[in-house]
This record gives sequence, structure tokens and C-alpha cells, in this order.
Amino acid sequence: MSRSLRQAIDVATAALARAGIGSPRIDAELLAAHLAGTDRGRLATIAEPDADFFRRYDDIIDARRTRVPLQHLTGSAPFGPLELAVGPGVFIPRPETEALLEWALAQRLPDHPMIVDLCTGSGALAIALAAGRPHARVIAVDDDPTALGYARRNAASSAVDVVQADVTVAGLLPELRGSVDLVVSNPPYIPVGAELEPEVAEHDPAHALFGGDDGMAVIGPIARLAGGWLKPGGLFAVEHDDTTSQLTVETISATELFTEITPHCDLAGRPRFVTARRVKESA
Repeated sequence: MSRSLRQAIDVATAALARAGIGSPRIDAELLAAHLAGTDRGRLATIAEPDADFFRRYDDIIDARRTRVPLQHLTGSAPFGPLELAVGPGVFIPRPETEALLEWALAQRLPDHPMIVDLCTGSGALAIALAAGRPHARVIAVDDDPTALGYARRNAASSAVDVVQADVTVAGLLPELRGSVDLVVSNPPYIPVGAELEPEVAEHDPAHALFGGDDGMAVIGPIARLAGGWLKPGGLFAVEHDDTTSQLTVETISATELFTEITPHCDLAGRPRFVTARRVKESA
């Protein structure tokens, strides 16, 4: 890395730290690598950038200082093995959800399973599951046109079927009844009024964040849908706010359609998702 680039990154790191960015050095290097068209680990190998690079770098650092999400500035977000296109109007996938993905990929399913991802957003879970289970049929469902645009773009090279539908509608997609092996979801689950980082509060779509006063407005309907779609013995996994693990367990239990209802923590040790197995015929 040239001295001037290193100096520019040092200055950017200090500016991002003053702005309250949690990982200022990483963000400064990732944004430099993005503009240079390289990986962060290869910054040391690039030639001395020109004046236009430094002008653009100053501009993009200024944007990050105002708490525009890093992923909006680069246009992509990592999720498991994927690099997903994201931007304004779609929820940015988080590392916390990778714990649910790991659980789902570790489960024993039929050789050609049917998998449904509800509230798919950018398509993160659906596409990662399709990559990990290439013989599966995967359906990704969301009701937001902007999110669906990103999901279709991200799923273009996969076999994922992207469907526009409202997951709070009872009896949705009746053709799936009793035919699904796994239902996963990262739905809107933040209780209204929760304090959020500026990147989330000002840039993630509220429709993808908030699940009513208690965070459960979407989780309940999803649990009932899953109960109707799943085969006996089929599996269900839903992400929740770290304050609503027990409430999620109780909500799933109240359907009387599941057993083995189990809370799980994310990679940071916080309560993050609940899994269950369907054992009864749906009502």
C-alpha cells in the first residue's frame, strides 16, 4: 500500500471513529477497496491511486460519516457463502441470521426437499439454502416490490422461485398445504419504540423491521402458515428479537401444531431464533 493511500485510510479511520462508527478501520479499508475494485486484503498490492480516487474516497467516507450503511455505499452485503446486492429499500442481511442458516443446513431433509423462506427481503436465506441444498425446490416470499426486485436480481443464477405475497394472509398459497419440508423466516420482529442505530432506523425499511408493539405481529401468522404447509415431521425456524425468545416459543406452542420447540442463540450468544417440528394435522 502506498504511503498516501495508507495516510488517506488513517485519516478516514479517525473521521469514522469520531462519527461513532463501530468498526472505523475496517469500514475505511473496505470502502477504499471498493473504489479500487479489489479486495480489502489486496490493498497493499495496488498502485498509487490518482487524484480522482482520493476525491471519490473523501466523498464516500463523508457519506459513511453521516451513517449511510456501508452496504449501501458498496452495493453489496455478505451472507454465508453469498455476496448479495442490496441498497435503499431492502433490509440488509445480518451476520446474526447466519446462525439460523447453519442450523437449517445441518438438518436431515429428504433428497429433494421443498423449502419456503418467508419475508425473504434480499433473498438471503432462500438463496443460501438453495446453494447448500442444490436438489431442493426453494420458494422465497415477500410482499414488498423493492425487496422483491433485489431478491430476483440475487436469485437470477439460482433455481429459487420468488413469489410476491403477504405472509399475514391466512390460507396463503394453499397449493403448498402438507407438502413443505422446511419453513424459515427472518420476519419484521423489532418491537415498536425500540432504540436503533442510525444505519437501521434511518435506512432499513420500517416494513422489514417492526413487528408491532411486542414484535410478534408477523411471527404469529407465519407460525400458523408453516403449520399448514409442513409435512408431519417438517421443520420450522423463525428469527426473533433478542428480547422475545420466550414469547416466540409461546406463540408457536399456541398453534398446537408443533413439538420440539427450541430456542437458539446467535453467534454472539444472544437469543435469536426458535425451531420446531410439525407433528399434528393443521386445523
